[in-house]
Amino acid sequence: MFSAFRKAATEVTIFHHPSSPSSQKALNMLRSSVSGPYPPTKSTSPPLDFKLEVVEAPPTPDQLKTIMSYVSPNSTLSVFLSAHPSTPFGSEAPQSASAIHNIAANNPNVMKWPIVVDWTKGRVSIGDVEGVQSILETLRKQRDGELPQEEEVDRPKGWFS
Repeated sequence: MFSAFRKAATEVTIFHHPSSPSSQKALNMLRSSVSGPYPPTKSTSPPLDFKLEVVEAPPTPDQLKTIMSYVSPNSTLSVFLSAHPSTPFGSEAPQSASAIHNIAANNPNVMKWPIVVDWTKGRVSIGDVEGVQSILETLRKQRDGELPQEEEVDRPKGWFS
């Protein structure tokens, strides 16, 4: 009856570039974790339960701003830029989320791929397959009850409780 008050499923997005080997590896890891046992070495383990969105484009400026809020406070927008020779640096480096988005939309090689975001818990991995493994491992620990339970965010307040 009150299904709207249930806890929402974890939402994970991978901003994926098909020609990036690390992006391909991360996408395969994410897909296999929701379709087969996780961890894959334990065949009796159930798959992870999260909603996976695959986006073959750079994040929008608003998404970049949100992702930046999940990254370490000392990080700058340059965290999204690769070491590719076509990447502008120094005074030519993009200084805003819109500029990062525009330059990456025109030349995907300037972006670090993949960008994997757990929107529900505010975790991100930029250009790092090990970071994706860390996100998956945290989801596994949640599933298996190895992390302390958080208070229900969607619990009704006031006279409903």
